[in-house]
Amino acid sequence: MLVVGTAAAVVIAAAWLIEHAATALIANRANPTTSVPAISDLVSVSAGTSGVPLLDHPRAVPDIRFADGDGRARSLADFRSKVVLLNVWATWCGPCREEMPTLDRLQATLGGPRFEVVALSIDRAGPDVVRKFFGEIGVENLALYIDSTGKASRDLAIVGLPTTLLIDAEGREIGRLIGPAKWDAPEMVTFLRSRLPGETGSLTPGSSNGRRDGAAVATRRHGGGRLADLDHPVTGNTTSPISKEGASS
Repeated sequence: MLVVGTAAAVVIAAAWLIEHAATALIANRANPTTSVPAISDLVSVSAGTSGVPLLDHPRAVPDIRFADGDGRARSLADFRSKVVLLNVWATWCGPCREEMPTLDRLQATLGGPRFEVVALSIDRAGPDVVRKFFGEIGVENLALYIDSTGKASRDLAIVGLPTTLLIDAEGREIGRLIGPAKWDAPEMVTFLRSRLPGETGSLTPGSSNGRRDGAAVATRRHGGGRLADLDHPVTGNTTSPISKEGASS
């Protein structure tokens, strides 16, 4: 009886999660002021180490606009000809904070004329909170990019944080991962290097070399974790407290 009850609870929780994510997406598109939800790591998700789930076909990416750490206007077009790993995150998002050092190390390993990690914060409090966080964790290789308006996340149909898009050198989305990953893991670095222009044996969208296991599919569909409104972030296993004020400033 206990086993049956537990199984039923899992099914109900999964149904709630999928419905909540779908509702958030619909509401976000219908109402531009709707907050982007965040993925909490209160529900354990297998972090990606072997790649990014690839799309069956590349698709166009909106030329989103944002600002750099000096307040200058930037856009994705600035990175054309590079493979871009676009990570949409926020300082109040626990899983985002945990994976940021791995993104910094990935940029140190692969960053250059053919590859760039673009870590795009959607903190409404502005660049100072991002700059402070980068200082706290010792970020040395990532540039500061921020969209305090939330427009970029809406244009990209982001339904949970962190969300990472893999964009090819022609500016097309070829993969997307919703949820955190170990970006500096050897398998991940090998996978991303294989996507760079001029690499032999370059993978194609839909290839089995992309992370296609059950955890990845679940993560891609609904984030693999509980969703929380941006105005009510759920604290996960973070190194410092996540406050409501930090999300709603």
